[in-house]
Amino acid sequence: MKRREFLSKGSTIAGAGLVLGAPSILKAANKGGDKINVALIGMGKQGQVLFRAMSNIPGLHFQAVCDIWDYNRRGAAGKVRSLQGHVPNRYTDIDELLEKEKDLDVAIVATPDFWHSPHTVKCLDAGLHVYCEKMMSNTLDGARAMVHAMERNKKLCQIGHQRRSNPRYRYTLDHLINNNNICGTIVNINGQWNRAVKSSQDIQYKKSLAIDQAVLDKYGFKDMHQFMNWRFYRDLSGGPISDLGAHQIDVFNWFLGCRPKSVFASGGNDFFKTREHFDNVMAIFEYDAPQGPVRAFYQVLTTTSAGGGFYESFMGTDGTINTSEMSSSSAIYRESTAPEWDDLVKRGYLDKKAAPPKPKSTDGIASYESAAPEEFAIPGVLNKPPHQPHLENFFAAVRGEATLNCDARHAFESEAPIFWVNPSALQKQPIVFTPEQLQV
Repeated sequence: MKRREFLSKGSTIAGAGLVLGAPSILKAANKGGDKINVALIGMGKQGQVLFRAMSNIPGLHFQAVCDIWDYNRRGAAGKVRSLQGHVPNRYTDIDELLEKEKDLDVAIVATPDFWHSPHTVKCLDAGLHVYCEKMMSNTLDGARAMVHAMERNKKLCQIGHQRRSNPRYRYTLDHLINNNNICGTIVNINGQWNRAVKSSQDIQYKKSLAIDQAVLDKYGFKDMHQFMNWRFYRDLSGGPISDLGAHQIDVFNWFLGCRPKSVFASGGNDFFKTREHFDNVMAIFEYDAPQGPVRAFYQVLTTTSAGGGFYESFMGTDGTINTSEMSSSSAIYRESTAPEWDDLVKRGYLDKKAAPPKPKSTDGIASYESAAPEEFAIPGVLNKPPHQPHLENFFAAVRGEATLNCDARHAFESEAPIFWVNPSALQKQPIVFTPEQLQV
């Protein structure tokens, strides 16, 4: 059996959810250093982030690069040459790439959101496994098409909600929440991604590097400014709530094990007044979780980094867990009325932090004030780029050694409510979800 035939057959079994019972040959066939041939589709900022993470993963051969901007193509080719000593084949058009590159195994799709679905479907139909950045698409129908293509072709399709593979998040969910019920009953969730105005400015470019207008027209961009700043446009993306918020709202759904039943959102162009998408959005999701009702508040701001940047906070009757890709923003707080956690500390599940100093003044203390909670840290630090574990999981699944942590169907189930945040804010009305609005 040829290498690509093996990868195809082995990964079909993994995609069907049978990898744990698969023959041992699925794990043994790649021990000779067999390479996985990879095509990089889209090498802008996010494509480069993924490439840096993949450069730490052995056994990958970056065979081809596709991007409509020559600046990105040349930059990507130089990075591949520096890493692996060869120049990858370069393409402007994905159809030409798929026609000419007959020995590919995997495509990494990091194009703008409105191209995610067309590019992913093309690659799946061509027999490739796909890792695609989130959001799955800028439309629900586009996201649905990706799920159908994955299942129709029996190929793997991982969506880039990288927290699903982050060891800190998985440890928190598996050991602290599910196994030890450390929060008690979760009743509320807060989450935010606040970004300073400097980080939200228009992306600039050198006029001498501009893409030919005919090429821009062909690929759906009215001009170079729109190409560089596609996240500002409603026809091309979901704006900040999908660009940033999708990561964390996915964590809400994942940790609770369900989707929300409704959303009520508010947003506005309060600072960046000429942009199509809101520069700030606040949303309240209501859940009927297995443990009981939960309300989750989420905000994304593009004009300030105040309030600790980005994190998710799961607040329960016994404790609160703050999670983040940054260890400095991750902590656990025990309510004074909760059972002691000394045993969890002894068993290594938690690291106890030093008690904060007592305030020097007691002015204004209310008669019903709660005692200050104890603070704990989650053991261990992720010493890898944040996307690397998710990519490692994907390539392990391609080799038949794992199952995907976030395939297209599971990603769709989590992403579907996010598509309704902007409509709720535009209509200034709550949206109670119907099955038709959320189903594949």
